[in-house]
Amino acid sequence: MPRLRLLSALDAARIQWYHFKAIIVAGMGLFTDAYDLFCIAPVLKMIRKIYYDNHPVGTAVLSTSYAIALLGTALGQLIFGYLGDRVGRTRVYGLCLLLMVLSSFGCGFSVCTTRRSCVIASLGFFRFVLGLGIGGDYPLSATIMSEFANKRTRGAFIAAVFSMQGLGILMSSAVTMVVCEAFKNAGGGSLEKTRAAGMETLAPAESDIAWRLILMIGAIPAALTFYWRMLMPETARYTALVENNATQATKDMQRVMSVTMMPPLPEDASSPTQQQPPSSSSYKLFSRRFFSLHGRDLFAASANWFLVDVVFYTSNLLLAQIFSKHPPNSTNVYDSAFEVAKVAAIVAACSTIPGYWFTVYFIDRVGRVKIQIMGFFIMALVYLVAGIPYTWYRSKHEKSNDIGFMALYGLIFFFSNFGPNTTTFIIPAELFPTRFRSTCHGISGAAGKLGAIVGTVGFLWATKHKHDEEDVFRDMKRVRIVFLILGGVCIAGVLVTYFFTRETMGRSLEENEEDQINTMSLAAPGSLSVNELR
Repeated sequence: MPRLRLLSALDAARIQWYHFKAIIVAGMGLFTDAYDLFCIAPVLKMIRKIYYDNHPVGTAVLSTSYAIALLGTALGQLIFGYLGDRVGRTRVYGLCLLLMVLSSFGCGFSVCTTRRSCVIASLGFFRFVLGLGIGGDYPLSATIMSEFANKRTRGAFIAAVFSMQGLGILMSSAVTMVVCEAFKNAGGGSLEKTRAAGMETLAPAESDIAWRLILMIGAIPAALTFYWRMLMPETARYTALVENNATQATKDMQRVMSVTMMPPLPEDASSPTQQQPPSSSSYKLFSRRFFSLHGRDLFAASANWFLVDVVFYTSNLLLAQIFSKHPPNSTNVYDSAFEVAKVAAIVAACSTIPGYWFTVYFIDRVGRVKIQIMGFFIMALVYLVAGIPYTWYRSKHEKSNDIGFMALYGLIFFFSNFGPNTTTFIIPAELFPTRFRSTCHGISGAAGKLGAIVGTVGFLWATKHKHDEEDVFRDMKRVRIVFLILGGVCIAGVLVTYFFTRETMGRSLEENEEDQINTMSLAAPGSLSVNELR
């Protein structure tokens, strides 16, 4: 029984070099994802100085700039997640990376250098295309890593792929600071009034190159891995269970990994188990059978991802506004962007990246559900502790008070990543049958990006200031309300996880599906047997 033996061999395979190579190749897409999605905050600070003469950008333009890439990401997750199940994971994997690389360069080459409406529209278009590539990378990277990994360390491998986001955030901040400092020193940082096509701009002429350079640099790491991504074989589970070609699956795995094939079990050949090795499910996506078996899992994965992205993306937006400081009368185009990037770098190094790697270490020891509940619960506590007495925290702008509040706020990012931000990426890659795995992960992720849009756009408009968007989140009462709302969202995440999310630690991908089928069979005595369902 080559198919059954192959899956058993994959689940029992020792950790080897190809696993780490797959982490790097798959993770570099998420690296680029984080770089491009999180560098937009300082870039918008620069665009405001260059094209708006330091006047307010406007809530509509600001919210659209944040949302356009997120909308593209949500669509990319749905489209490429579906294609990953229809035509194969690796067949569309390279296309996602190609879209990311080309659109990152496109953002830097956004047409027009004088008309701000033209620049913003062009940038928005390329960021939407960038989002499509980023979105496709989510379900494909998670699915490919889950299907390559053994069942003992599968969670750690998927978490390691996702942890590349932390490095992307850190690199985004570092590149922004280096570019800003380099251009500031090279141009003297002086503010010059120039005229171009009748439009006056209060920024050095070379500053228009700086923000474009920041966006384009994000494409380089992903481009370097394109060759190795194209050489990746199709996953054995997809080839064996969806394409029904166990022989080719075995050849592919033996070409890149040292897999020990177990001998056939000495059972009667007429045994139903021997005649019916694990295979892809025969029922259709979104059929009644699908929803009866996997509807709860799909709801839990989507709802949890929606809730955590509301919190995660809103927290990043708040971070840039609450902690970034520059002289109120400063007109230097680089200062505000540098400060936003510096704060993001501190939080990434001290909270975000450690949180990712705590998950890598504990995910296969503690379990997904416990870590997710813990993360949601501690984030809720921090938001309540910070929100209820927020006026007292921020009434004085003393350095010690800022450091203490930043340390408290940093716990949010630590337990977001040592918690639901990482586990919501892992769980959908383990719960669903092989032929639906990429699609369902894409649906769950798209729900998350909907939450991200709600978190960014919704709170931008809800806390809209009448005069200057620099003071949007500095109104203490409004920030206090935001903190309390986010605390409530985290409590909702605790409840959804506790009541609806199943644990997948230490189980093979096929066992997770079979467990659900058996549960349904026991609940409904007249229902089909496991083999009849396959």
